[in-house]
Amino acid sequence: MIRVAIIGAGIGAEHLAAYRALPGHYRVTHLVDLDTVRAAAVLAGDTTITVTDDLAAALTDPAIDLIDVCLPPHLHLEVSVAALQAGKHVVCEKPMVRSLAEADQLADAIAAAPGAFAPVFQYRYGPATDALDALIAAGLTGKPEVASLETHWDRDAAYYANGWRGTWARESGGAVLGHAIHNHDLVCRYFGPVASVQADLATRINLIETEDCAAILMRFENGALATSSVTLGAAGNTSRIRFVFEKLTATSGTAPYAPASIPWTILARDPGDQPRIDAILNELPTAKTGFEGFFFALAVAITDGPGREVTFADGRASIELVTAIYDAARSGRRVALPLGPSAPLYTGWLPEPMRPPNT
Repeated sequence: MIRVAIIGAGIGAEHLAAYRALPGHYRVTHLVDLDTVRAAAVLAGDTTITVTDDLAAALTDPAIDLIDVCLPPHLHLEVSVAALQAGKHVVCEKPMVRSLAEADQLADAIAAAPGAFAPVFQYRYGPATDALDALIAAGLTGKPEVASLETHWDRDAAYYANGWRGTWARESGGAVLGHAIHNHDLVCRYFGPVASVQADLATRINLIETEDCAAILMRFENGALATSSVTLGAAGNTSRIRFVFEKLTATSGTAPYAPASIPWTILARDPGDQPRIDAILNELPTAKTGFEGFFFALAVAITDGPGREVTFADGRASIELVTAIYDAARSGRRVALPLGPSAPLYTGWLPEPMRPPNT
């Protein structure tokens, strides 16, 4: 049984629901938030979980095995490193950190610590991704060719009224960092490492510091291409994904926050392959979706060894892509990956006066 302290009662409430769905693997013992009234409301009378505002006590409590970091991005590195140094397993919400320099600092902390580390990318789990994995294993997809991603959500002034969203200092980025990051992780999961990026970003919807619209082109190391269209000014919230492989095309529905939670439309390019595809899809077991799937995979990795869990390497690849997108948008050029310490935005993509110099 993995005993958990959730740090932050915002998105932490969704994490709590997923842990509760896995009672054979996890037991949440603490919910830590500076606003203990909000935290208590999340628990809805559950007295088995301690509400506290004392993060230091949670980090040093030997009865806690895992620290789940659900805080604003500017706190992710500090709390993750402290938890690793305290010997805990660590889960960290996106974005894992705010720069490649921070990612490499976190890598050092992970290497020196006994616990596991997992950045949160829950879009990887559900019947749609289970289907893709099974079809890839059966050799029915062929090589990836082209992908299109839409992150078309609706975020108004009320969403940004909490004091940290939409700011460089605390949220650390806009729609590229906080909204489209999951779709971008998912395309990299199936299309592989990104080789180059072109991008244009804009702030068109709200009076905020960070971007709320984006048009992005990615080329992958295998030659495949992907386009990503992002806006926070849509009428409603939809995410739409289409993966075109050599032998089939997989198209999602429009569920905004869990696109893999419902089956996708999967059509063979050669109609003769469709019966084999349908047979595999019809035999798939029930999938664990979203956060539940994420935490189940992590529990299996902690207890039995590596498998389908999200890794630090996945998180670093995500931060590398974010860095390249901001660099491409600001420089107006195609940015080649991978990025090392000499990259212009290695120490961060915050505006120049707020960004540490490269060293």
